[in-house]
Amino acid sequence: MADRQDIHAIPGALTLAGDCRVLFGTCGYSYTEWVDSTFYPAGTRTSEMLSFYGYTFSTVELNYTWYQMARAEAVARMVRKAPSHFRFSAKLTRTMTHELADDWREQLKLYREGIAPLGQQLQAVLVQLPPDFDRTLSNRRYLAELLDGLHGLPLAVEFRHASWAVDSVFQELERRKVSLVTVDEPEIGGLFPTLDVVTNPELFYVRFHGRNISGWRSGNMQKKIDYDYSEDELRGWSEEWLGKLVRQAKSGVIYFNNHVRGQAPRNAQRLKKIVGNSSLA
Repeated sequence: MADRQDIHAIPGALTLAGDCRVLFGTCGYSYTEWVDSTFYPAGTRTSEMLSFYGYTFSTVELNYTWYQMARAEAVARMVRKAPSHFRFSAKLTRTMTHELADDWREQLKLYREGIAPLGQQLQAVLVQLPPDFDRTLSNRRYLAELLDGLHGLPLAVEFRHASWAVDSVFQELERRKVSLVTVDEPEIGGLFPTLDVVTNPELFYVRFHGRNISGWRSGNMQKKIDYDYSEDELRGWSEEWLGKLVRQAKSGVIYFNNHVRGQAPRNAQRLKKIVGNSSLA
């Protein structure tokens, strides 16, 4: 792939702690309910959403690539609708993270071909692993082979099982220059904890999932991430965690996954305003 655009040159990024540039965005952008929530103007069609999204944010995490394999022609059409400075993170398809298909190596090849049009606008490939993917020997071997297969792409790994929160894992991610995802999610036993560990000084990567404990346990995806962060919660997170992250990295991305009723873009803008008025800015 071609050299990637320096994040320092991207409009909308905040410079924090002197030299760390941070972008804010959401997980996905194509939600018709965001028209009802007034994030998109009334009457906005799905095909117009990315263009409108780009007026507010300079990065998005593509989550549709988890549900279905990315196709190069569709990705190329999407890239043409975004500003040239815009950055995409792309979630790895579930056949390689949750279903572990027998032909995952072939799936990996198709995925690399599918996201190729992102070119220098690719921020990172997100490898999100499921809650039951614990740190067994076979799972460690699988993850190592998967990361080998993704070599050459900027990578971020999100664990859900707490057994991966050990120094040896962090050291291996650091050796591979892979970003460990910092999560904000409900405090439930067994889940991967919120950490300030930065394994790739080029990029820290944060995902906000909401703190809806009952929804998380419901098994319903909409209820799971139905959460509206308060001003105090976002300010508290910023004060406790963000300073530690920005002092260890040259750049960072922060995505909100609580898309229900337009909460994600509202919370992302709220956090950016809080951080922009803080002592970190």
